[in-house]
Amino acid sequence: MTTIAIMGGGPAGYEAALVAVQYGADVTLIELDGVGGACVLTDCVPSKAFIASAAGRTAVLGARDLGLTVDADRVSVDVPTVNGRVNGLALAQSTDIRSQLETQGITVVQGRAAFADRTTGLARHVVHVEPVDGDPFDLDCDFVVVATGASPRVLPTARPDGDRILTWRQVYSLTELPEHLIVVGSGVTGAEFASAFTEMGVRVTLVSSRDRVLPSEDADAAAVIEKVFSEHGGELARQSRASSVERDGDGVVVTLTDGRQIRGSHALMTVGAVPNTADIGLDRVGVDVNDQGFITVDRVSRTSAANVYAAGDCTGVLMLASVAAMQGRIAMWHALGEGVPPLALNTVSANVFTHPEIATVGNSQADAEEDPSGLQVLKLPLATNARAKMHGLEEGFVKLVIRPTTGLITGGVVVAPDASELILPIAMAVQNRLTVRNLAYTFSVYPSLSGSLTELARRLMFVTSGQL
Repeated sequence: MTTIAIMGGGPAGYEAALVAVQYGADVTLIELDGVGGACVLTDCVPSKAFIASAAGRTAVLGARDLGLTVDADRVSVDVPTVNGRVNGLALAQSTDIRSQLETQGITVVQGRAAFADRTTGLARHVVHVEPVDGDPFDLDCDFVVVATGASPRVLPTARPDGDRILTWRQVYSLTELPEHLIVVGSGVTGAEFASAFTEMGVRVTLVSSRDRVLPSEDADAAAVIEKVFSEHGGELARQSRASSVERDGDGVVVTLTDGRQIRGSHALMTVGAVPNTADIGLDRVGVDVNDQGFITVDRVSRTSAANVYAAGDCTGVLMLASVAAMQGRIAMWHALGEGVPPLALNTVSANVFTHPEIATVGNSQADAEEDPSGLQVLKLPLATNARAKMHGLEEGFVKLVIRPTTGLITGGVVVAPDASELILPIAMAVQNRLTVRNLAYTFSVYPSLSGSLTELARRLMFVTSGQL
């Protein structure tokens, strides 16, 4: 029987385990913090549950625009209840995943794991396991999957204390809302928490080293987020980089590189992540890492060491739960002899859970601007959509990127409530090489937000015939 050790129990690890056991392998998964890993326990699941509570408050306040009477002063946030719900959901999800693994016959060990090979270059590997409960033991493995994830990056001049200076994993220990939250970092995590806290009525200052929020996202989408953020009372400190964050009595002071200071009650550090690849014996087996510590892998998740695969955030490929899960599946399919297509990042859907959400897939507006003859873009505001009007939605749009010579849909952007759901038709089109005519000829419900996708496709039909 093929023996497999999986180091890490997040989406990459548990999805790899579920694939491997289907092929009759003897699978042991080792995870210290709990099945589901940081994704389920401290990162993705908790943050989206927290954001859902914030969105609920906004929905209640927005009911006034629908003809309902709402007293804004009475829409308060019970922070212990919100965080209790968040933490409870995370634990429940972790329990469900562990139960699924064990039901499938996978051995789950809570503890630490590291390579213990006597020398490099071996085809089989030894993984040393130190359980939280019980004696240490060694696993002799045919294959190993490293799926140890990543942790919040900590700046030496801005060390979190869990009280006033926080990482995103410490937010759920707050017992009351911050009076003035300073979010350092304007990437996806920073933008999501800044959006959520403003929806909860908190004064938020978002410190961005660039001239806008979400510098890696679609510029039109980022502009919508900035507008809504400002309308909710948020402030954006543009082209500002924090040199230090310090406690100041019952508050914090953020000092910028130009000498300016921003004072608030709390600071939330969202300045990236570092891989959990130290002290797990990678050098013992000859696994290459880059200068940031991320494990180097190819498109089927192979590392530089024989029969050692890596998947998820520890690889730094694209730090999304969906990508981690697919990397883990691909690793096991490949290891166990299944023909598998390599990871295709151009078909990955990504979502920013701000208000409204931003969902993207495939080619971007920036790609089209670099290749104006090969790609063309058309955008349709949601303000003209009948369903959007019914819900009082004024912001947002859908955007498609196509090849005008063939009509192939190669990318798209959706900015809307539940954009994470609306992106699926575009993702299916990109994955399956569908054309605007395929989408235009598809029935959409009327009225629906998805109707804007089919309308946009009908408009783009004329691009291929040179009439637009």
